[in-house]
Amino acid sequence: MTVSLSLKLLVEDKTMKQLQFITHYTDRYSYYDSARMALEGGCRWIQLRMKESSEKEVKEEALRIQELCKEYEAIFILDDYVEIAQQIHADGVHLGKKDMPIAQARQILGKEYIIGGTANTFEDIQQHAADEADYIGCGPFRFTTTKKNLSPILGLEGYRLIVERMRQAGIQLPIVAIGGITYEDIPSIMNTGVSGIALSGTILRAEDPVKETERILNL
Repeated sequence: MTVSLSLKLLVEDKTMKQLQFITHYTDRYSYYDSARMALEGGCRWIQLRMKESSEKEVKEEALRIQELCKEYEAIFILDDYVEIAQQIHADGVHLGKKDMPIAQARQILGKEYIIGGTANTFEDIQQHAADEADYIGCGPFRFTTTKKNLSPILGLEGYRLIVERMRQAGIQLPIVAIGGITYEDIPSIMNTGVSGIALSGTILRAEDPVKETERILNL
């Protein structure tokens, strides 16, 4: 099974609630700890995001978390570092607006890697589709403290409009909502037509992140 097919199956599996967990370093938890707890709670899609770290640190942590993901049969995505993803044979990469262009990453990685791209507008999504992205991280839903230099807030109506325009244009990429999403927001966000959600702080701020992940997946 190719990783792109694995992604498609994961996104379409309604029992998984299409949850992507994005690692975050806190006073309580390391990147590794945060990934481990999300996996223990049932999440099967992990993105390692280490914007403030050196390439050496990223590669070391990526190898550790990749092994965890293999144990749980989870998809492992590395934020930004295309070359490292290729070196360690990660499942794929996620690229922000200031990272390597998706078209360039596709040339380097080929078809067998998952490539996700950050989008804030329908025009962003059109470009990502043309550049052969596999999924879109679309946001922010609302203000979040886990990411700097936020794009304009989308809210529920923003997602509805983007999903409708994608439908009209025949673009069928999975859309993952991201940015300040809480447990209470999830049902209404999923009702806009997006394919899934990405969480970080909502899980890690919980008293028990493992149980919080389980609670989210059982919505």
